[in-house]
Amino acid sequence: MTTEPQSVPGAEPQPVLGPLTTAAIFLVLTVRPGGEETAREVLGDLRALERSFGFGTPEAALSCVAGVGSAAWDRLFDHPRPAGLHPFRPLAGPRHSAVATPGDLLLHIRATRFDLCFGLAAELMRRLRDAVTVEDEVPGFKYLDARDLLGFVDGTENPVGAAARRAVLIGAEDPGHAGGSYVIVQKYLHDLDAWNALPAETQERIIGRTKATNLELEEPASHVELNTITGPDGEEQQILRDNMPFGSPGGGEFGTYFIGYARTPDVIEQMLRNMFLGTADASHDRILDFSTAVTGTLFFVPSDDFLDDLPALPEAGEREQ
Repeated sequence: MTTEPQSVPGAEPQPVLGPLTTAAIFLVLTVRPGGEETAREVLGDLRALERSFGFGTPEAALSCVAGVGSAAWDRLFDHPRPAGLHPFRPLAGPRHSAVATPGDLLLHIRATRFDLCFGLAAELMRRLRDAVTVEDEVPGFKYLDARDLLGFVDGTENPVGAAARRAVLIGAEDPGHAGGSYVIVQKYLHDLDAWNALPAETQERIIGRTKATNLELEEPASHVELNTITGPDGEEQQILRDNMPFGSPGGGEFGTYFIGYARTPDVIEQMLRNMFLGTADASHDRILDFSTAVTGTLFFVPSDDFLDDLPALPEAGEREQ
């Protein structure tokens, strides 16, 4: 049987298990030399800022999850590294590549109202402006009945309740980081003209689901099948996706912002290897013929307890790159 993560007292997670929302802003930032203290101050104030903007409209479910990249950890905290934190591992497949791009901080801001996301993001960036460089900024939105811009329902297999906690939250296996999680983000750009030129039946075989009814199909080389990972005991290894469509009709850029939370990055990394490097049944995920990954970064999401009581800032000499 799959090992259950044992709880650790006082390990309150960030709101990674919050419900899917209709709006989001994704900010990927790098911390400039000398900006470490400012970044730490904002991380420590994150929940208070979230409460300030969301207090009057609790039904909007405003939240912000912060992640820290591998290159930034030793610059920000005099504390042992999370066991699974490492730079995003790029993949070069026979036809497509998963690229690695810079990122020291991830701010995943979400709510049912975009104005609240905007207000919180603006305040965070006002505080961080001189301390960071914006590597990527993507506003996401719910499209129709929770579909991506390819026309298929996204996030169908997300775990809920206890299953979500087991899939996402670190327990006693890394007690110094209990209540934390890992998150991988990738920005995918779609060639919608080429995709929409395909017959619906071909699209369905590529995805592995029916378009109208969202029923899973038995397609061994489909996107769904390549992203189904099982452990040694045959049980499916789950992650929590909070993907959002994004686009610029005037600029002609359309895509999906992939964001996957997990207790260990291993599961998501295996999914990506299946997609880009292939398996015995497929040379690659055929969705990649129409969807190009232009970013890729791995972050660790500390618990709220960690953010409330941050470890000391490393000595200046220890922060030098």
